[in-house]
Amino acid sequence: MNSIFFAIILVPAIEIYLLIKIGSQIGAITTIFLIFTTAIVGVYYAKYEGLNTLKSGFIQLKRNEAPTYQMLSGAAIAFAALLLIIPGFVTDIVGFFLIFPLSRKFVFEKILKKKIHDYDNKKKEYIDGEFEELEDIDDDKKI
Repeated sequence: MNSIFFAIILVPAIEIYLLIKIGSQIGAITTIFLIFTTAIVGVYYAKYEGLNTLKSGFIQLKRNEAPTYQMLSGAAIAFAALLLIIPGFVTDIVGFFLIFPLSRKFVFEKILKKKIHDYDNKKKEYIDGEFEELEDIDDDKKI
């Protein structure tokens, strides 16, 4: 809860700071034009990538395979589109990073590798073994 609250406060503060700094260097009109341009280009590219991901997901379903990667990609693309709509330079950089397939795959590999590593390091709460059922032949031979 504290990290979400911290992010809600910190991200807009960083965005405002960067908008002021970059706006003083390149001008207010150019900064506003740049914000609108990144939002429009980002949303159209998100639409393109989203449709490609949807098509790939349907292909996976036709093969009777679970479209797990496509579902994660779709969620990442939707989040990236949201970040691109929000005015600011940091959110645009993160949004474009998530929207491109190569960088998105890199992020997924890092996250999943960490999750798999965490799972492997967990203490096993079971004992692995085999068993064999014995028939009741004689009461004297029961163990």
